[in-house]
Amino acid sequence: MEPGNHEEHIRHSFDSFCKKVLKRTAREFYGAIKRRGEREVNFSELSARELATLAVTDEYFTDEYVFSVLGENVGVSDVELAEALNELPADRREIVLLSYFFDMTDREIAERLKMARRTVAYKRTSSLRELKNLLESED
Repeated sequence: MEPGNHEEHIRHSFDSFCKKVLKRTAREFYGAIKRRGEREVNFSELSARELATLAVTDEYFTDEYVFSVLGENVGVSDVELAEALNELPADRREIVLLSYFFDMTDREIAERLKMARRTVAYKRTSSLRELKNLLESED
């Protein structure tokens, strides 16, 4: 074999090797893009509800009114609601907070506050009526 022929053979072999490497790399790259495309979803394709689950809002410096109910703190961030709750007498405010923030039934509230269940029901409904009037008058 002539020396020039040997060098040309090496050049062709190297050229062939480089082409194979590039083809394989391109195939792997396009395969990865295809697999990623099957799993990923564009933000524009998401509904508003799905987008809301992806977002996080920090509320470090929001005004929050804290009410103490049976040793537990309840934070109310709505200013108008907090002011309206503050207008209620303490026992009625506790009943409303226990009912809506702690999801307690009238029976559970009555046991905790040592009252009759009907009294709790009456105070809760009358307090809600009063809250409604207070909030509507502010508008």
